[in-house]
Amino acid sequence: AYENSLISHGLEFTPVENCFASAFPNGRWIGISTDLDKTADCIAGFNPDDAVHWRKLVAAFPGDAPHLFALLGNPMSKRNLAKTVWAAWRDKGTDWVFDTVRLLLSSPRDFLDANFQGEELKTALACWGMHLDFPPDAAGGALFPYLEGMANQSFGMVLGKGGADTIIKAMTGMIRSAGGDIHLNEKVESIITEKGAATGIRLASGRTVVARRAVIAGVAPGQLVGKLLPDGSGNKRFDGQMRSFRHAPGTMMIHLAMDELPGWKAADELKRFAYVHLAPSMTAMARTYSQAEAGQLPDEPVLVVGQPTAIDPARAPKGKHVLWVQTRVVPAKIKGDAAGKINGTDWDRIKEKYADRVMSVIDRYAPGTSKRVIARTVHSPVDLERENPNLVGGDQICGSHHLAQNFLFRPVPGWATWKTPVKNLHMTGAATWPGAGTGAGSGFMLARQLAGA
Repeated sequence: AYENSLISHGLEFTPVENCFASAFPNGRWIGISTDLDKTADCIAGFNPDDAVHWRKLVAAFPGDAPHLFALLGNPMSKRNLAKTVWAAWRDKGTDWVFDTVRLLLSSPRDFLDANFQGEELKTALACWGMHLDFPPDAAGGALFPYLEGMANQSFGMVLGKGGADTIIKAMTGMIRSAGGDIHLNEKVESIITEKGAATGIRLASGRTVVARRAVIAGVAPGQLVGKLLPDGSGNKRFDGQMRSFRHAPGTMMIHLAMDELPGWKAADELKRFAYVHLAPSMTAMARTYSQAEAGQLPDEPVLVVGQPTAIDPARAPKGKHVLWVQTRVVPAKIKGDAAGKINGTDWDRIKEKYADRVMSVIDRYAPGTSKRVIARTVHSPVDLERENPNLVGGDQICGSHHLAQNFLFRPVPGWATWKTPVKNLHMTGAATWPGAGTGAGSGFMLARQLAGA
């Protein structure tokens, strides 16, 4: 609906055909691209039966996708949920509905073991669960590996041309052209309420801003209750559940300026992919997650290596490259080191040492990468929260997506439609339905709701 307006304000995307890949310690690799024959041939190199089943899943996806996206792209109310299930049942039948419910409740391992035989393909897909706080054996995590695999195969992906800020610039341009104001670097001290309704906000400077229609808070639940609402919402159950909102383990981000892309030992073709996951197996992922949950620095971190300049060379000077490395997962608060080599529990003191461990892992898969680094910037979980208070403990998805905190339960049971007990006060952002991502789903659906659409 806003495509032309966003484009007129500078939005531009670069299409990605080679979406994601995984490299393995044995020197082999597997990748998913928009070329079905290419992907299937890659899978067949590990297991021919998996390649056949992959083609079947891809062939079925266009008929399944509308119902899955209807679930994820509509307000999470009982009424909408019933309408979505009814429409799916009429179109696809009872068996499909039951199979889909089972998919939504399954762990990544359950789904992948039921559909594939090759450990490499299962590992490559299971990595996507780790992006959203789903280790291989967590119930409810199967949907994300399935959707990423099928959607990337079917549609590819896109990167913001020149940098992700192309989206921000276009959106702010739209807001200003419509007469809106944007105020940056002003701390909101509290939300003003009168007679149980939100009427505005009070800034740290003492200035107040009056809201004629609504106050929308894009914050983590713990920031809303007790901070922006010093006396709470007036609903004890809501307040208690917001305070106990569960955040995912932390993330460390490493940004690298490079002389060239990593020389991947498995194949030069890996240089063409937007993402390269480094995780030896589902068992290794489960162990890494358990270590982080226990407060231990993982001995073998799961890594997501982003190669944006492989897709969009404009993001770096000619002939140079940038990499970002997402370390999934690490503890928000350190209690020890699973490898027994790093002493200290203060992220500010040990983050460079842990970044060295991360780089040593990359060097095993792409020898000499560390020597190609021109400059390195490390952001620990503490740094991420300092830069954005919504990233509590370095939780880059603003809240676990485990079943007890997803769908009708996001952010808390009974309040999945962005409303709060305070009249005219609404929540938005990754802590609310439909969860993490940069698709602005919650804000868009809330805006339509407020507009009566």
